[in-house]
Amino acid sequence: MADPRHLFDLTGRVACVTGASSGLGRRAAVALAAAGAKVVGVARRQEALDSLTDEIGAKAAAVAADVADRDRIEELRTAVSEPFGAPDIVIHAAGVNTRQAADDVTPEGWDMTLALNLSAPFFLSQALVPAMKEKGWGRIVNFASLQTTRAFPGGIAYGATKAGIGQLTRAMAEAWSRDGITANAIGPGFFPTELTAAVFDDPERAARNAAQTCAGRNGRMEDMDGPLLFLCSEASSYVTGQVLMVDGGFTAK
Repeated sequence: MADPRHLFDLTGRVACVTGASSGLGRRAAVALAAAGAKVVGVARRQEALDSLTDEIGAKAAAVAADVADRDRIEELRTAVSEPFGAPDIVIHAAGVNTRQAADDVTPEGWDMTLALNLSAPFFLSQALVPAMKEKGWGRIVNFASLQTTRAFPGGIAYGATKAGIGQLTRAMAEAWSRDGITANAIGPGFFPTELTAAVFDDPERAARNAAQTCAGRNGRMEDMDGPLLFLCSEASSYVTGQVLMVDGGFTAK
């Protein structure tokens, strides 16, 4: 049997990672580069993107853009394809959670949440898929959530988008997997990121969340590396349309 480690080797691949300026998006960009990929990070904050490219080095490039701006998706496709060629892999880590209670949800908050969390992953993928089809190989990784299947206080808009991500992932798989493009989603539990700062700033709340898991702890950033590499590599060539929960067993209890 050949060495199975080559299944996770991303040498020669190009990855586009949205939300790469911080949190799990930044972690994904660093992990994919360590596995051999050339990485284009996309986010709105240029200074944070500069820090990312400094950390990774020559295998990284950055594009400052708002992925929720649907009118500029074609411009974004061109920009992320310029440094290393058309991406083989796209990871949709950009997201927002307004944490508005149902009675307080505003049209602006609702529209912003849907645009970034649900519409952007589809329209950017749609723009990048033709080049993947030409190669007969591609990987789309969406970001699901505990709220893909659970209702949390103050999460009605966010939860609606993350439930939508579950179905979007399945529909992407149905549409594009025959062309060699897999579509899957990662569902993180509680990880210490900017998006979850309110949770981790409350030690009692963080402890309650840890107790809810089977593992008895909250996530560490390195816990995402293996699942992401699996879904972005040859190792997952027959896995598509799935939501992989990386939550320490939170949703198992």
